[in-house]
Amino acid sequence: MSTTDTTTDTDAPPRELLSATNVTKHFPLDEGLFDRLFGDSRVVRAVDGVDLTVRAGETVGIVGESGSGKSTLGRTVSRLYEPTDGSITFDGEHIETYSGRELRPIRRRVQYVFQDPMSALNPRKTVGESVARPLAVHDIADGDEKWERVADLFEEVGLSRSQLDAYPHELSGGQRQRVGLCRALVTEPDLVVFDEPVSALDVTLQAQILNLVDRLQREFDLSYLLISHDLNVVRQVCDRIAVMYAGEIVERGTVTDIFENPQHPYTRSLLDAIPQVDGRREGGRKSLGGEPPSATNPPSGCRFHPRCPEFIDGSCSGQTPDLQSVAGDAGHEAACHWLDRSAAERATHTPPSPSEREVIRGSSGD
Repeated sequence: MSTTDTTTDTDAPPRELLSATNVTKHFPLDEGLFDRLFGDSRVVRAVDGVDLTVRAGETVGIVGESGSGKSTLGRTVSRLYEPTDGSITFDGEHIETYSGRELRPIRRRVQYVFQDPMSALNPRKTVGESVARPLAVHDIADGDEKWERVADLFEEVGLSRSQLDAYPHELSGGQRQRVGLCRALVTEPDLVVFDEPVSALDVTLQAQILNLVDRLQREFDLSYLLISHDLNVVRQVCDRIAVMYAGEIVERGTVTDIFENPQHPYTRSLLDAIPQVDGRREGGRKSLGGEPPSATNPPSGCRFHPRCPEFIDGSCSGQTPDLQSVAGDAGHEAACHWLDRSAAERATHTPPSPSEREVIRGSSGD
């Protein structure tokens, strides 16, 4: 380092552990023989051109309604699914085309915790055997060392050594979720992907598991990708949040960005739907009307425009908005035509009526 260089290692931002660029995952529909022969087959556009990064030591949340593509995105970037298109880099290594033996070291370093631990555990094996299995698969440990590792990890997550011999059906939901954590951590990974880790638990157990997840991150220096439909969950544990709708990311930023300065109407609608125990929200809780669009035939323009409570004009239904930087918020981006207009105009705007929208959509070719 030169004498004029004042930067230090602590000034540098954390490295990008996971980076996904233009990741796409389409599933072909099982249609008739005629369609397959003549190339008229359709696809489910589950994930459609998504960019995502997870830095070392941070927690990134992906939120959205059911069917938004968030779980498919998590499984694709962790290479449980093969991407249809795009690039995926893990710790500087391109892994989007890896398969079989090439993926084996990645499997050890990237672990996935599924939403339903009961279905993810073999009912014919004890939970101790299920947790110990990756140690043998990856040639990490065997014999007494293997079982000592598993027993220590059980105690780390609040289980007892005596529960090593229990079968999944003999444990409670919270205990099974802790077993799922053990199985993810036993290979000493760098990145853990959580898919709705507390959705099946009551509020008390949710808090316990989230506190445990937070403590384990600090103790084991882990990075997390957390998938959830619950904004309160991601607010509690995440550093940054990506909001997904119909296979696309429509807004992303820090927790403060998303909760205190939401820019996309979909994000605003999700926040409006959060129950407020203290009743502070003016006008009460608001639910988002309509249904998510078809994943085989998404609408033109902004995919949210058929349900959008802030619909502007033909640009919404005719032009696809790109993710743009929000003025004054470094790292905060949203894909909305409102970003091209003034806040005053947005505040005084009256959306067109349903019949007026149909005319606008028809004129824009939707």
